[in-house]
Amino acid sequence: MAIRRGQVPEKSLLAAYGRAGNYTDCFIAEVPGQVAFSRFVEAFYSSACFRPERFLLMALLGKRSSAQDIRALAAGQTDHFAAWTVEARTTNEVLLCDFQQATRSWLMAEPLEHGGTRLWFGSAVVLTGQTGARRTMGQMTFAALGWFHRIYSRALLWAAIRGL
Repeated sequence: MAIRRGQVPEKSLLAAYGRAGNYTDCFIAEVPGQVAFSRFVEAFYSSACFRPERFLLMALLGKRSSAQDIRALAAGQTDHFAAWTVEARTTNEVLLCDFQQATRSWLMAEPLEHGGTRLWFGSAVVLTGQTGARRTMGQMTFAALGWFHRIYSRALLWAAIRGL
């Protein structure tokens, strides 16, 4: 299963952050068969790769997330999940904002003409509106950890696909 880095779709929920001058990225995989968006969201956040992040959020910040919470997020029945709040949602996309409003996580599932599904995972690091030392620190931190972010993003998408 090939996962490639792509361009954030212009009409996606994530695109506005790139247009505003923030860092955005996305990773794409095409899988056979039709994958319901809710199944993708549930597979993503319940994957073995995402489990350590869920544990750290609970242990360090008290931000819990259960399997029931993941199912509710996937079904569109809640706007809160662990350290995130749903900023926007459509029938095939969800954009989550972290509790510090510094990052965004985005998932999208798109049916393909040949019967497969294109799965998208993207992020935004919000630096616009920050000035001086805070903006510089944010840029330096992301520059130092960007390599890890790209590897982790691919691993998360790969793990979600395995979970499907």
